[in-house]
Amino acid sequence: MRIRSGLAAALVTCVAVTSVACSSISTVRLQPENVDVGPNLRAVAAIQADVVSMYLAFVPIPGGVDLDRAVNRMLIVAAKTMGADKIVDLRFEVTPEHGVYVLRKALGWRSAHASGIAVQVVGPVGDTNAGEGPEPVQPSPPASPSPSPSR
Repeated sequence: MRIRSGLAAALVTCVAVTSVACSSISTVRLQPENVDVGPNLRAVAAIQADVVSMYLAFVPIPGGVDLDRAVNRMLIVAAKTMGADKIVDLRFEVTPEHGVYVLRKALGWRSAHASGIAVQVVGPVGDTNAGEGPEPVQPSPPASPSPSPSR
């Protein structure tokens, strides 16, 4: 009897450990000369963020799967950590919470995915006098009267 209860406890622990939510972030440094991301931008890295949560009888274990976590708290934070200014070619998806997808919460999972290319802005130097307002308009030269047609 003791062996069975110990085996059952080990099985429950194994299932619980392998089925909990996880998140991962994958990055790879890019060679800027080999990746074209647009004018005045230099590619730093390709980044992918994934979050997965298991559901058991409509209860998320542990939950926290949404686009805010995948994009803002994982993808953008990783890009800033690598020295990037922006993310280009941002792509994201999440398993919907409503409609027929509610059935996945009975016994299933929910996931969010975000990916993009982290870039540095290397464009021309901006206007250093921007705080002073727009430049004065140059007055246009006065129009000279057109000669009258001769007869």
